[in-house]
Amino acid sequence: MDPFTRRTALAAAAGTAGFALLPGTASATVGGSRQRAFAAAAAEFGVPEQVLLGVSYLKSRWDYNAGTPSTGAGFGPMHLTDLRTVAAGGSHHDKGTEDPRGDLARAALRPAEPQHAAPVPALQTVDLAAELTGANPAELRTDAVQNIRGGAAVLAQYQRELGIKSDSPADWYGAVARYSGATDSTAAAFFADEVYRTITSGASRVTDDGQDVRLDATNVSPARGQLRSLGLPASARGDVEAPPDVWAEWIPAPYQETPNGGYGNYDKAERPGTQQITHIVIHDTECSYDVALGLVQDPTYLGWHYTLRSSDGHIAQHIQTKDVGWHAGNWYVNAKSIGVEHEGFGAQGGWYTEALYRTSAKLVRYLADKYRIPLDRQHIIGHDNVPGTIPSTVAGMHWDPGPYWDWAHYFELLGAPLHSWARQSTGLVMIKPDFAANQPGFTGCDTPGAACTLRGSSAVILRTEPRDDAPLLQDLGLHPDGSPSTMDVSDVGSRASAGQQYAVAETRGDWTAIWYLGQRGWFRSAAAVPVLGQVVTPKAGLATVPVYGRAFPEAGAYPANIPPQDLVPLQYTFAAGQKYVAGPVLPSEYYWATTFDASTHVVVRGTTEYVQIQFGHRVAYVKADDVVVGRP
Repeated sequence: MDPFTRRTALAAAAGTAGFALLPGTASATVGGSRQRAFAAAAAEFGVPEQVLLGVSYLKSRWDYNAGTPSTGAGFGPMHLTDLRTVAAGGSHHDKGTEDPRGDLARAALRPAEPQHAAPVPALQTVDLAAELTGANPAELRTDAVQNIRGGAAVLAQYQRELGIKSDSPADWYGAVARYSGATDSTAAAFFADEVYRTITSGASRVTDDGQDVRLDATNVSPARGQLRSLGLPASARGDVEAPPDVWAEWIPAPYQETPNGGYGNYDKAERPGTQQITHIVIHDTECSYDVALGLVQDPTYLGWHYTLRSSDGHIAQHIQTKDVGWHAGNWYVNAKSIGVEHEGFGAQGGWYTEALYRTSAKLVRYLADKYRIPLDRQHIIGHDNVPGTIPSTVAGMHWDPGPYWDWAHYFELLGAPLHSWARQSTGLVMIKPDFAANQPGFTGCDTPGAACTLRGSSAVILRTEPRDDAPLLQDLGLHPDGSPSTMDVSDVGSRASAGQQYAVAETRGDWTAIWYLGQRGWFRSAAAVPVLGQVVTPKAGLATVPVYGRAFPEAGAYPANIPPQDLVPLQYTFAAGQKYVAGPVLPSEYYWATTFDASTHVVVRGTTEYVQIQFGHRVAYVKADDVVVGRP
């Protein structure tokens, strides 16, 4: 069974501030039309219904997603792919002004935007579906019933091409593996195995548009030998660091010298011997998987540790986790983290496939176990939670994986669900909206200023007063002129996300205010739950304490041959009377690694300790000597 409790029907959310139903579902009720669509399509094209439901679950969890593309250019419950309609080039590292390395001791790294990739047949299943069903591509992308028909038709065609005639779900393993879109046998097998695990265990949930869908558990022993008929090459697993039950391959990023005295595209290290790995950073690529692989193999570009493919969750590792990637835009975070890129187009309001979520969760859980990283939102963070290093870099920091990444579902898959153990108000809250019903009206997904398609989100919008039409909060780092934040999909200045924890500043009726960037940020109380934890407050006698974007050592800790890195506070105010949730206590460290010769690299350690805090949407650091850590 799906681990989520059944979501309330979207009709019940109609009229709630900040929530809206999907277009065309104003009278949506929990019912069986989606279930009937699967049954009808299965009968029409001769596909076992369990197989059709299982494949759809691994792609979309049966969701409609408002007819918008996934981060892998797939549409609808069956994830029919159409790369023509989604930008295929560039990378989120090419956008804005962020220096992915984030080390001010070196010249800023400014990656050039690469050429766009041409669509390939494996990413154009909508064309095959149109040919087989007679429906046009637009219908197949946006009409859930036609989309399910199209997916069934494609599966049936794959089965015919294998020359297999059978009504038994066990005999559809090869067609299911091919539907993954994988280009190697190991990835295709992983996808098919996950589909058959779902068929065996069963699943049931209410979709994002209020459809009650069920897959009854059926014990099936699939004919895995069919995989050989696909003629796919096996991937070279090599020396990858990944759990044994996922398929991963080693595609190395280059560590080599480049013209003009440079080198790429990461730094050698010996973690955790030299520095503890304390965080895992979740990214999305803003380009296709193939483009991302080309970029990470370019020594003039930048490097991250892993890339995951959307269609089937396949993993490629590029950098050993002992080494430091250039990915997060903050050198302190880079030096103490692992960067995981997910194929995606979050800037276009895309959604992430279930195959991607599942494989990512297995990988991250494996890495967290290996390095003893707690599975919480203080240690498993998005790129959008990484702070700017100094005031001038705050505005250029990136915002992926974006507000459409389902953090609650992800933590369910990690085995660390976002539960609250508190039975009453504690002075702390964890943001936990109903993902499907929570549909903020973002703008700028496709066209600057234009409304994004309404769909489920992990993000909760904060306001200056407890009313729906109150202005958004100010973020002086993103809006130095003091203007309010905006609803642009990339503007995180007045936004909290599922799993993040904040100190309560005030409550009024059904509204709660949290401390956020030195302000009270108001939201509907139903979008959060009380939690246990600790907060930091300024020590007695201090009117304000500085807030930092990096936890670097004091000047006296640096050897004579290494220039001290300035401790420059960010532009925000943490005043007496305010409280912020305390995260991990972190050592002050600076990894001096400015040359290709790794023998010259040095970890500078200071005596100053820092406390990571949830300061706004992004984390920040305060000196432990400046604050008191205690109960709310």
